[in-house]
Amino acid sequence: MSVIIHPVTRDLTEADIAPWRAIPVAVAVDLSPESQIDPAIRPINPPGKQPKLFGLAVTTSCTPPDFGAVVHALEHVGKGEVLVIAAGGDAVTAMIGEILSGHLRNRGAAGVVCDGPVRDVATLAGWTDFSVFSRSITPRGPTSAAGGMLNAPVTIGGRRVTPGDLIIGDDDGLVALSPATVRNRIRDAEARLAREDGWIKSLAAGKNVVETFGVEPA
Repeated sequence: MSVIIHPVTRDLTEADIAPWRAIPVAVAVDLSPESQIDPAIRPINPPGKQPKLFGLAVTTSCTPPDFGAVVHALEHVGKGEVLVIAAGGDAVTAMIGEILSGHLRNRGAAGVVCDGPVRDVATLAGWTDFSVFSRSITPRGPTSAAGGMLNAPVTIGGRRVTPGDLIIGDDDGLVALSPATVRNRIRDAEARLAREDGWIKSLAAGKNVVETFGVEPA
């Protein structure tokens, strides 16, 4: 058994993704519900303390307790990218912790999304420039590094994630936006933000909720 590394070509540029930095996950999910990743995969920090996650996906597929694909991914995750670990929702074996995450952080990676456990969370939670989302936490580490896949499409939290998808994470959860969604829906996302700002201003000006949201009176 060995780790299989697939070639990958990035379709999105920084110019493509930059406008999405201002878009909250909730707005992205409202526009593209199919892009949501299982909300059980949560930030390791409490609300208000989690750094926002933003970057293109580098995908790995692991069969715990083996984490071979994660080890090999370390030299493939570039600056501003997100390591996505598909571990099948395992709850027993941590796929990453302080040492490997610290290496990614030193390389300028944006963070990690793990459909399984992580460990060393006291250290991970203290990094304000590196964001970690996981399904669970456990102290038990992997026992082998012999198999898995790198940069192949994976399913994580019920969502198919392809290498190069845009990952956005905040206190509300996670989305994985396809290149087509990134290019074609940003104007809709910005319009939704403007609409929400209008609602806030309307309520602050004293208009009632029915008038503000344009619903039929009860």
